[in-house]
Amino acid sequence: MTVSTESTVTTCWRSGLVIDPDTTARMIQTSIRSLVHGLMRRRGVVVALSGGVDSSVVAALSVRALGAERVLALLMPERDSSVESLELGRRVARHLGIEAIVEDIAPTLEALGCYRRQDEAVREVFPEYGEGWSHKLVLPPLRDGARLNVFRLVVESPDGERRESRMPVHAYSKLVAATSLKKRTRNMLAHYHAERLGRAVAGTPDRLKYDQGFFVKYGDGAADIMPIAHLYKTQVHALAEHLGLPEQVWSRLPTTDVFSMSQTQEELYFALPFDQLDACLFAHNHRIAPQEVSRELGMPLARVEAVFRDIEAKRRTTRHLHRRPLLVESVPEVVG
Repeated sequence: MTVSTESTVTTCWRSGLVIDPDTTARMIQTSIRSLVHGLMRRRGVVVALSGGVDSSVVAALSVRALGAERVLALLMPERDSSVESLELGRRVARHLGIEAIVEDIAPTLEALGCYRRQDEAVREVFPEYGEGWSHKLVLPPLRDGARLNVFRLVVESPDGERRESRMPVHAYSKLVAATSLKKRTRNMLAHYHAERLGRAVAGTPDRLKYDQGFFVKYGDGAADIMPIAHLYKTQVHALAEHLGLPEQVWSRLPTTDVFSMSQTQEELYFALPFDQLDACLFAHNHRIAPQEVSRELGMPLARVEAVFRDIEAKRRTTRHLHRRPLLVESVPEVVG
């Protein structure tokens, strides 16, 4: 499947999503050099390479900006990671000619009680959950109307039977908190290697993730620089193709890779496939009327309006993720 910023939608507002990949890449490369050199005693970057399109593009741009010898890829699998993610991460590292270190974080997560805590939370809903079972969280699909953003727990037994149920708030919170340990452990290791080598941590969220709060605070949301947080997902895909990254990377559906059951990002969090959501987010950001979006995307007006409400709801509920620590009084001598 080839993903492009071009589509059947050719209106003036929609064309704003189309970038010149070469110009955009050069601009980001210049910014990476400037940002890294502006950080005291930093001589390169560390990238947590998941095999996904976002981290692969950040790694590729960093290589062009700083040189392959100044970019370190960290591959950090755990018990619930897919084998494909690790293989793709290694493939991208080889393709870019950068050093790759594999840090298996499963023992650390086991010691922290991550897996035990996840299982305990799941068993509050499905007491029979145990060895050989798998699970994931999902949101209900967005239909032509309002959607209540209430997560549901899906489990699969060893014989393939699937069951689904809403989670009590305390069980949901416990499962999310335990799962977030994975992102925070990876971030901890990224900063360890960055300090060891005198480098900066390059974050990988794109605009959809950054705007809609699809990241973990002090996990994948914590970095020294974030080179692609201003780019919509379709623009990141266009860069990946332009940069010559393996097609398997930029044609692959974005996954979460944090639960034991396979899952797409759309299924867990986003309301639509990323190309449609990009168009809606861009239109919403530029005050394009829902009626025009409906007409140009061929999407029911009620669904577009529901997407717009969902965008705002996610911004409200995840605003705290972007905040710095709150001080009782300001410290004017320190500029953050």
